[in-house]
Amino acid sequence: MNQLGIILARVLQAIPTIFGIVVVTFLLTRALPGDPAAYFAGASATPESIAEIRSKLGLDQSLPVQFLAYVKDLATGNLGQSISTGQPVATELLRRLPASLELTLFALLLSVGVAVPLGVLAAVRQDSWIDQLCRFVVTAGVSLPTFFTGLLLVYVFYFLLGWAPAPLGRLDMLHIPPPQVTGFLVFDGMIAREWGTAWSAFKQLLLPGITLALFTLAPIARMTRASMLQALSSEYLRTARAAGLSSSRVLMVYAFRNALLPVVTTLGMVFSFTLGANVLVEKVFAWPGIGSFAIEALVVSDYAAVQGFVLSMAVLFVLLNLAIDTLYTLIDPRVRIEG
Repeated sequence: MNQLGIILARVLQAIPTIFGIVVVTFLLTRALPGDPAAYFAGASATPESIAEIRSKLGLDQSLPVQFLAYVKDLATGNLGQSISTGQPVATELLRRLPASLELTLFALLLSVGVAVPLGVLAAVRQDSWIDQLCRFVVTAGVSLPTFFTGLLLVYVFYFLLGWAPAPLGRLDMLHIPPPQVTGFLVFDGMIAREWGTAWSAFKQLLLPGITLALFTLAPIARMTRASMLQALSSEYLRTARAAGLSSSRVLMVYAFRNALLPVVTTLGMVFSFTLGANVLVEKVFAWPGIGSFAIEALVVSDYAAVQGFVLSMAVLFVLLNLAIDTLYTLIDPRVRIEG
């Protein structure tokens, strides 16, 4: 099966998964405590006005009728109206998604840049000081909660040393956002040649990015070390050494390439998990991403916002899996043959 056929097969397999997520999310949001109609009506609302708002929202209908209406709206691209912001959910998600993506991708770039070389060196020099350092970093990354790491970095670098800017979002008050091209303020500032804005956005991004990177670094480094150790002890590597190939070629071409598959899998899982679970970091640094939007929606039982968040995460996860499958076919030709 060719690469296009593999991707189409994965898309067809993902359709039942997304539908199941839609059903489960719909039922779970209806089980949330609180009445969104009462929240929308206000503290001084009468029972009659609450009932009228509930009727306008369609919450007085049976669950099957509400679900059919929800699926019909999804088919037209309508994710509903957020009662907490008064804006369409799709608009809110599209507005906040670049902030979460910028933070997540920056954190992954930092963690991959450190974790992959650290894992490779730890496997090559097993039981050396760098292997012990790798184990320490992995243990610390898994043990320390992200909110604790974030608060510690804020306390040290902002409060004590004064090196970092105030943790108040993506830009300080002295700059205005540049014209939106990519949604990433650092890149948009560079595209618009507003270097002060780009530098301010980068400084605001640094501490929350390091906080997330310390968390995501652990599984990537651990998987890189384990897969490299397995590759270094394999028979084909002994054959390559016996054939007289140089150590660098054996290490990078044969061992590292074969160790990439589990690392890519781990990287995909870490990315999808981090994008939806970085809400604590967003709260600590007042980062206006989709994670903080979802928490605010949960507090007020904003059904449409919660459903839109979960559905968007599911779609992103499916797209990420497709990207991983595509990388598999590029890294390992056997995937195309087995497919």
